[in-house]
Amino acid sequence: MLLVALTGGIATGKSVVADVFQQLGCYIHEADLVAHQLIAPEKPAWKAIVGHFGEQILNPDKTINRRSLGAVIFKDEAERHFLNKILHPMVLEKKREIVERLEKTDKYKIFVSVAALTIEAGFTGFFDKIIVVYCDRETQAKRLMERDGLNEQEAKKRIKSQMPPEEKLTVADYIINTSGTLAETVEQAEHAFRNLMIDYALKVSENKNGKHIKKKKP
Repeated sequence: MLLVALTGGIATGKSVVADVFQQLGCYIHEADLVAHQLIAPEKPAWKAIVGHFGEQILNPDKTINRRSLGAVIFKDEAERHFLNKILHPMVLEKKREIVERLEKTDKYKIFVSVAALTIEAGFTGFFDKIIVVYCDRETQAKRLMERDGLNEQEAKKRIKSQMPPEEKLTVADYIINTSGTLAETVEQAEHAFRNLMIDYALKVSENKNGKHIKKKKP
């Protein structure tokens, strides 16, 4: 399989692009969903998080209130790093397990990992190709406010807490700008998919010829 990272800042449109890739036959791995499973009550990650942040971040049913936790980590960079240090290695290990399982089935040609912090976590070496999704800051803030019910100040603070898109773009193999219409975004995603299929064919050819693509271990 071709291993692809689909990344970009919060509320930039990664899910829209992922939907297009899924419809075209890619396997989609949502890091956020995996992280949500990892922090279920009494799981090791849950215990570490609650032990550090306290029970005030919990809902009545003992699940972690992600909005309460977000309010803490987006105000304090050290707290954000603490959380990421717990979750990122666990999420990456789940990726490895799924890739190994899928490669045995030979069902999918392209594995797409959807994760906002792939670059920040230092996991780019796990992937063959990196796709960065971005949009202008005004559009990003508006989407985030509408999606998460934040005010403008809160939205901008969360955006500012992440790596600037200019830095992400420097490591991208493909770039998708979602600032325009949905149709324009879909067209770019379909174009990127066609390129990924070429990349897949090249990887298969190189592997057959004994020229395995070498990736640094994250």
